[in-house]
Amino acid sequence: MLIKIKAAGLNAIDNMIAAGMTAGMARHEYPLVLGRDAAGVVERVGVGVDRLAPGDEVLGHVPFVAPIQAGVLAEYAVLPAANVCVKPANLDFVAAAAIPLAGAAAAAAVDAVAPEPGQMVLVNGASGGVGSYAVQLLAARGAAVVATGTPADTDRLIKLGARAVVDFTAGSVVDQIRAVHPEGIDALVNLTGFANEDVPLAAVRKGGRVVTTTTAPDADALAAAGLTGSGVFAAPAAETIAPLAEQAAAGTLTVEVTTVLPLDQAADGLATIAAGRASGKIVVRVDGQ
Repeated sequence: MLIKIKAAGLNAIDNMIAAGMTAGMARHEYPLVLGRDAAGVVERVGVGVDRLAPGDEVLGHVPFVAPIQAGVLAEYAVLPAANVCVKPANLDFVAAAAIPLAGAAAAAAVDAVAPEPGQMVLVNGASGGVGSYAVQLLAARGAAVVATGTPADTDRLIKLGARAVVDFTAGSVVDQIRAVHPEGIDALVNLTGFANEDVPLAAVRKGGRVVTTTTAPDADALAAAGLTGSGVFAAPAAETIAPLAEQAAAGTLTVEVTTVLPLDQAADGLATIAAGRASGKIVVRVDGQ
């Protein structure tokens, strides 16, 4: 379907595509438009699309499938109907655009770690967009969430549902957690670090579970630590993002948009993400909305 874009959410994958890091994963065609998440208004629908119609306000995602070319950092974009859902009327376009990829990644990670009520779960990399959703979704399941962040992140992560925040700039995350919980915590949701040594596996008790959205830890590192786990991939299909949008509209899921930029400053937002300075979600406003 053709969508008139009102707002587009930025993600780390946009920088990976721009840097050529994904060129070996799927065929790329040029010119290539960046941006995967968006909210806007349906202009036209393709043959066989009857769930949505022109004029509907929607949010959606461009999936990472070949050919990689279409993007949403534009006035108009074509999105697969399977990755688009109706935007709740009381959810604004900027907030809606911040949901699909980060929300779906968080939901997949939380489902995979499957915490029991009262279990302690560490979210490593909690200060970003995925982390803000993961903290909330874990807390909603009754988990006791420990989040990594900086002192500047502490208050907002606590408000999102974290029981405690570990300052990763103050020293070893493992040492700080083991000082309070000598036997280790029950599970880890890892959202940052692409090498085994960057992931605080030793904070997790033997037999605990680890879920990662990055390439680390690998299977050998998990086995050596006496842990089980897996990697997860976000699948922002309509049936996944629609419930998250409804929760956001109802006020039971906070959408943390910390920066809103005009379209001509989208590259600045991507630079912030690339430098690891993003806190919450960065959204580009399109069409003056």
